[in-house]
Amino acid sequence: MSTFKICYLSAEVAPFSGNSVLAENSHALPAALKLLEQDIRLMMPKYKSINERKYVLREVIRLREVKVDLGGEVKLANGKTAFLPNSKVHVYFLSIPEYFDRKGVYADPQTGKEYEDNAQRFANFAISVLETLKLLYWQPDIIHCNDWATALIPFYLKERYKDDEFFQNTRTVLTIHDFSQQGIFPLSFSSEIGIGEEFIQSGGACELEGKLNFLKTGILYADAINVTSPEMREKLLSEPEFSQGLYPFLNERAKEVMGILSGLDYETWNPETDQELEANFTAKSLSSRKENKATFCMEQECDPNLPLMVTVAQITHKSQLDTLNKVFGELAKEKIQIVLLTDESSQYFPQIEKLVKKYSKFIHLRPRLDTRHTHLLWGGADFFFLPFLENNDIEPVLIALRYGVVPIVSMQNAIKDILKPFDPETEKGMGFPIPEETPEAMVKQLKKAIATFQNAKLWSKLQKSGMRADYSWVTSAKKYLKLYEKAAKKKR
Repeated sequence: MSTFKICYLSAEVAPFSGNSVLAENSHALPAALKLLEQDIRLMMPKYKSINERKYVLREVIRLREVKVDLGGEVKLANGKTAFLPNSKVHVYFLSIPEYFDRKGVYADPQTGKEYEDNAQRFANFAISVLETLKLLYWQPDIIHCNDWATALIPFYLKERYKDDEFFQNTRTVLTIHDFSQQGIFPLSFSSEIGIGEEFIQSGGACELEGKLNFLKTGILYADAINVTSPEMREKLLSEPEFSQGLYPFLNERAKEVMGILSGLDYETWNPETDQELEANFTAKSLSSRKENKATFCMEQECDPNLPLMVTVAQITHKSQLDTLNKVFGELAKEKIQIVLLTDESSQYFPQIEKLVKKYSKFIHLRPRLDTRHTHLLWGGADFFFLPFLENNDIEPVLIALRYGVVPIVSMQNAIKDILKPFDPETEKGMGFPIPEETPEAMVKQLKKAIATFQNAKLWSKLQKSGMRADYSWVTSAKKYLKLYEKAAKKKR
């Protein structure tokens, strides 16, 4: 196995900031790479909301005044360091007070309005990263960028730092989690962030439809690109609308685009050692799950004698509410109970409450389960119903499989890479994928799952099949090492 010096960059890293897929992945992947004995360091902005005392941030003397020069007024950044919780990964927090001494990552958390200087904020962060590396005398083999906020790094390396000997052997990787956020800004900002006129002409490397586009720039300049599943890669390269305007550039770089499935943190989510559970279990001791179910039901006022279905519903369109209404209407005829997890900050939450009230005999709304009850629920539930896949967030599906909860989920994007459909003839498979997000398709698969549940021996096979699948972050990290090898071979 190759060993690399990796500088991993992200605007969001759990638990310091953000609660997105990006934030979770930016914690889990570096930790997994460290377990594989890679020399990895993580860099992120130092936001005002980060609790320095809680995470024991320490000053780095040589990083007290990092000069950030984008051609105008020179800014001064300073760096602090800490460890990524539950790992040995060094995290560097880079602060440029006028840009990052704010509570929000991209927007004001009170108003929800995006900061008007986001282009300047993250361009200056990019330069501060490169200058910090030089002050640390640490030459990475790979700089791993994530999404639009760090997508200018490949551009700066190949244009602004092209003659800098320090970076002659450094290559870049760009991971894209979200194509809906591309870092789009007025062309007039270009002079403030070190982008010359030749790059913003119509069709230029940094221009798209009369605007600056950070993500397009990253796609064109990165040495290797990846998205978060093989299925997503196929869709991006075959369905132009899927990449929201970036298809021509992805297609141009098709040979450099990989799809690597995101993993699950098997240390946090391990039913054999999970301290939040009433009873630990493995694929060989599934009967212990009953204790978790009994405890959860007693404390959350559910019926321990009825099949228990976890449903995660992130509603983003009114039509999805209509779909759920029809599905719940059909499920009301079955002898089951549902624990519905949803986001109470959603604009549709009042309508979700109204819907649950209509079916209150068998649906229990739980928008804010604590950690213990969340783990107990996974440790005791029978079914996992995910009607809509939002933001390609596959973690709940991976948790369900890990804990022996049989999934009935929307067969979108990465799910196709994960869920092997149950075949009653061969008695093989891990769950019941829903081919399309319609009430009819959902009800059909739900009823099929409920019917299969009546056969205890067959159901046990389904559970064990899911639990024995390997979707750990370490497995994913090994694939990232192959991506790094590919990037490292690229000529500057």
